[in-house]
Amino acid sequence: MGMRNIPFVDGEFYHLYNRGNSKQIIFLDMEDYHRFAKLLYLCNSNHSINFRNDIVSRHIDAFEFDRGEKLVSIGSWCLMPNHFHLYVYNLPKQGLGESEINNITKFMLKLCTSYSKYFNKKYNRTGKLFEDKFKSVHISTENQAKYLFSYIHLNPVKLIYDDWKKEGIRNINECIKYLDEYKWSSYRDLIGIVRNENKIIDEDFPLKYFLVKESFKKEIFEWLKLGQYS
Repeated sequence: MGMRNIPFVDGEFYHLYNRGNSKQIIFLDMEDYHRFAKLLYLCNSNHSINFRNDIVSRHIDAFEFDRGEKLVSIGSWCLMPNHFHLYVYNLPKQGLGESEINNITKFMLKLCTSYSKYFNKKYNRTGKLFEDKFKSVHISTENQAKYLFSYIHLNPVKLIYDDWKKEGIRNINECIKYLDEYKWSSYRDLIGIVRNENKIIDEDFPLKYFLVKESFKKEIFEWLKLGQYS
């Protein structure tokens, strides 16, 4: 994935995102979304996990697999037709040498490689699925953190109001209903819906005030009402 100008630091927060090569669609059906969500859970592990051998052949649900020690702490995530967003806390490496790649790079390499192999095999294609190097932004202030948390969860609004950043929200209740029903983000987990994907986000994510249902809904509503999104 190449070298980065600013290295990832243990104990810091980052916005990670990547999109399809040449902005191509990376989720063509519900099975694709489901596979990526499962990989968000499985690839966040220091162990090497083979989906077919460890999950399919054993006839178990991916979210029931004992993945062991995590690489990163995931606070929020969102999948869109041609890209995805993650908000993570970089966990300190445990017993690894200085030459070992950092946890974020290791996690993203596993995630993007595993999904690319699945996608290429399913659709009988070759070549890169994602852009060369995933993007990252270091989140160092509370204002950045609050903005990012809402930004990630409000991404799906573009699927029903693609011009809302310029024209504003015509129907806030419709947007809230759409977000409540959108399966492919941590929004549903944070409003208290019980599902297997609950295991992707970390209950021990350091910024705990984001994980309180009442605070979360209020924050999202305020961003929608004010239209502060870019």
